[in-house]
Amino acid sequence: MRYTAPQEAWEADVPVRGDVPELATLLAEGGALLLTGAGISTDSGIPDYRGPTSAARRHAPMTYEAFVGDPVARHRYWARSHVGWAQMAGARPNDGHRAVAALQRAGLVNGVITQNVDGLHQAAGARDVVELHGALDRVVCLGCRATPARTEIQRRLEALNPGFDARAVAINPDGDAELPDAELDRFTMTACPGCGDGPLKPDVVFFGESVPRPRVDLCFSMVERARSLVVLGSSLTVMSGLRFVHAATRRGLPVAVVTSGPSRADGVAAVRLTGALGEVLPAALDTLRLPDRA
Repeated sequence: MRYTAPQEAWEADVPVRGDVPELATLLAEGGALLLTGAGISTDSGIPDYRGPTSAARRHAPMTYEAFVGDPVARHRYWARSHVGWAQMAGARPNDGHRAVAALQRAGLVNGVITQNVDGLHQAAGARDVVELHGALDRVVCLGCRATPARTEIQRRLEALNPGFDARAVAINPDGDAELPDAELDRFTMTACPGCGDGPLKPDVVFFGESVPRPRVDLCFSMVERARSLVVLGSSLTVMSGLRFVHAATRRGLPVAVVTSGPSRADGVAAVRLTGALGEVLPAALDTLRLPDRA
């Protein structure tokens, strides 16, 4: 695949530093740690929060405080998530995800940390992916700590809501759909299949919730073992991902950033490209003479 850099970034102040061959050279040295964000999944039909494909969201993202403290907010979240799940579950890996898996198979990547909750890296064949913010295909009961599969919860919700034919206005990266307010109150939530109570929560880190410390420590240990850090499709707006860039720069590791729009690592990136990951990464594979599909 031949990659041509865009004439203009969607934000005028994005610095472009280096090119695809320079990115390929960095990857060819091996030992790269990849940190991916929502921008790698936009070609799979999942919008990002802040990039050019982001949804015009009427509701702020669900916060942990609201989810655990407000039963009404929690109920309305599950109504929206019930509808949004169909699109998330139906999403398929794109060329960017397949390129990440190809780099890993070639032994050039020593780890993958994703801020995404869609499971598309694993679907593309990547192994041992650290899901920094959890995954939508898992559910946890905040009462008994049971962890039923999301598919089981969806079956229960479908049985309880046979006439719930709400149509989503938009789907957000966390699977939370935008629904007309009139639809939300018709939704019936299921109880935990383990304890018969709940409440149930998708096994994802909401805004205002801390990433579990063991997971954070694992990611820092991956930075310690890496020879470079490559950020793919993330603006690094939140500290949960940016802290690993800080750790990499403290160790003197080269940092590459490939994402549309500005990122908080732009000032430290040795290689800074803008563009769709489904184009840039396969182009890097071509330079390395690696196949971009399994």
